[in-house]
Amino acid sequence: MAWIKVIDEAEAAEKLREVYDDVIRERGKLSNIMRAQSLNAEAMARHLGLYATLMFGESALTRAEREFIAVVVSSANRCEYCVNHHAHPLRLYWKDDERVDAAIGDWREGPFSPRERALAAYAEKLTRAPAHVAAEDVAALRARGLSDRDILDVNMITAYFNFVNRVAAGLGVEYTPEEVRGYKT
Repeated sequence: MAWIKVIDEAEAAEKLREVYDDVIRERGKLSNIMRAQSLNAEAMARHLGLYATLMFGESALTRAEREFIAVVVSSANRCEYCVNHHAHPLRLYWKDDERVDAAIGDWREGPFSPRERALAAYAEKLTRAPAHVAAEDVAALRARGLSDRDILDVNMITAYFNFVNRVAAGLGVEYTPEEVRGYKT
């Protein structure tokens, strides 16, 4: 599951038990990425708040666009854990395996709209070469109809997945096919 000690639900004390219960209530079950953070319940709780805000909170970005960004970033980082976790809901939203497979592989080859291509280009560049992101990259998003608030959301979702990809990779967090399915989307 992870390369560090993980506190199981049955062993969870007060604060961690509360966080685990919140995750299960909100998402339907507990993921290994959350279990891997069990030694720091406070950080896990704050992490969950950020995740919920970015992925489920108010935004002009659709849920599918948010999952698309998650998959593009996670694929660029070669984070199998997050690619698999976020490709699953993306398949449910898009109902198009070819598009999801292209998001996982090379989004440049996929049947994506100009807006989706702009989202992917920005997310990938911020992931792979953050020092090279420039005003023109933001302008490309604006040209596809994104407001400054939308651009902030794209930026924060991209940054968030770079963070969580490194948590997963750096702690050896593994996924199982059963874990990936069945979350509340």
